[in-house]
Amino acid sequence: MTKVFAPSVMKPFESKVAHMSALNISSRKVLIPTRLDPAAKELLEKNDYEVIMDAETPIGELVEQHLDCFAIIVRSEKVDKELMKKMKNLKIVVRAGAGFNTIDTKGARKLGVDVMNTPGANANAVAEEVVAMALAAFRHVVPADISTRAGKWEKKKFMGREVTGKKVGILGLGNIGQLIVERLKGFKCDVYANDPFVSASKAESLGVSLSSVEDIFATCDIITLHIPENDATRKMVNLKLFSSMKEGAVLINCARQGVVDEEALKIAKETKDIKYCTDVYVKDEAGDKAIKEVADIMLPHIGANTKEANFTAAVRAASQIVDFVDQGVSTYIVNRATPQGLDPQYQKLGFFLGKVANAWAGQQPHNLETSIYGDINKFSKFILPPVVLGMSQDFDPTWGFEDCQKYCDKQGITLKDREVDDSKGYGSSLTVDLLSGKDKLYNKVSIRGTITEGLPMIARIDDFDGLYFNPIGHSLLIRYPDRPGQLARITKFLSKSHVNILDIRCPQNKAGKSLAIISLDAGISAEVLEDIEDITDADRCVQLYIK
Repeated sequence: MTKVFAPSVMKPFESKVAHMSALNISSRKVLIPTRLDPAAKELLEKNDYEVIMDAETPIGELVEQHLDCFAIIVRSEKVDKELMKKMKNLKIVVRAGAGFNTIDTKGARKLGVDVMNTPGANANAVAEEVVAMALAAFRHVVPADISTRAGKWEKKKFMGREVTGKKVGILGLGNIGQLIVERLKGFKCDVYANDPFVSASKAESLGVSLSSVEDIFATCDIITLHIPENDATRKMVNLKLFSSMKEGAVLINCARQGVVDEEALKIAKETKDIKYCTDVYVKDEAGDKAIKEVADIMLPHIGANTKEANFTAAVRAASQIVDFVDQGVSTYIVNRATPQGLDPQYQKLGFFLGKVANAWAGQQPHNLETSIYGDINKFSKFILPPVVLGMSQDFDPTWGFEDCQKYCDKQGITLKDREVDDSKGYGSSLTVDLLSGKDKLYNKVSIRGTITEGLPMIARIDDFDGLYFNPIGHSLLIRYPDRPGQLARITKFLSKSHVNILDIRCPQNKAGKSLAIISLDAGISAEVLEDIEDITDADRCVQLYIK
């Protein structure tokens, strides 16, 4: 299930720009109520900021003692709206790390407070933790240590395996995933990856083979998860995947607790020798953990807990405050505004186009090109991130344009926002083109959309024009040779699936093809979709669901 990008209610863009370019601060005091590398304090003081750094006193007490602070740097400390309201001069909250779920970002926006994070600062630390877990699991490091300390000598019991030459599967090939690939090169592993937004050329350059989730679980000796938790990924590692795993295979979860169905893992381990290593839980706190019954290695979420990662996050957090105040650099603001004058529906439109284009293309693109027409052209930096979000569940909806560029670059995708000719009369509209393949297998998908009667609508898919299709809900897109009775064949199969047709349109192109766009009240099975494809000789048959 996919969620539509829906920006929060935020302050007008113009006032935001003024705030960034000449930040009016009546205090230069920064509060650091956490155990952070002193490099942050040193850098800030070098730039004439007063710094209060205290990891022992509770954050609430520190705030009461320093209500005049204009900035605060935290790690996992909770920063809610009530805490921020007390600090009348507060302008910036920086999370020294990637995740910012402990900060009330919406509350901060209502108070005019910008929230930043430091993504990527801990990526290497997590990558090394994964390798450490794999080695520990294969060589029985934890139980062998306990046994030997108890005075036993159980060499035969702890016969291990070598990581060298093994098949490793990575779900999510972002910063951490790519660093894991680098770290495994010395072990001469065959690495397979699944990431919906990594091109074949990018994977090839990394020395990685793209594969399905199912194949990775069925064939790999080590599988490591680096995917976000959302409606599409929650409990995606289920009994079916566990049951397909090889005997002795190791699953490592340093992503999110919710992506693994822990009850299914318990069932699978009753009959199969598979190992589970984790450092993520329902809550990051002391107390009994239900997963302890079946987890082979449990760590207290220490992936980012290295001196080096702490130093990097500290320096970046301090630098971002300095750059923001002095130069208005806002790259890492995670609760950024929707600019005044831009209808948020155009951001939803960008999401829709990215989602539909990616599904219609059916393969990883190497180029993403956009054309933004009319009055919305000046807001391109706010429209492009939702397009990327529609194409990839891994992309964070709070990221801005700079993050979007960096993300596309990391995945081997060239991002280009083209100059447009408004004399074409397209009004305020957006075109998304995806290019994939090469030579004779070169493929291009082109989709245009606009806002009609206040709703995002897809106006064109390739050379099928005048569609005005609202993709919210369940939809089928079927391209087939235009012959009498084709539509009747499709609806016949749909009726057997007991689904209601809410809307249907069937334009033709000059090449003798028809495109059936059918809105349904529910989804259909893969088997029915296959039957429809066969009976109509369709060359493209796609099912979509957008919430």
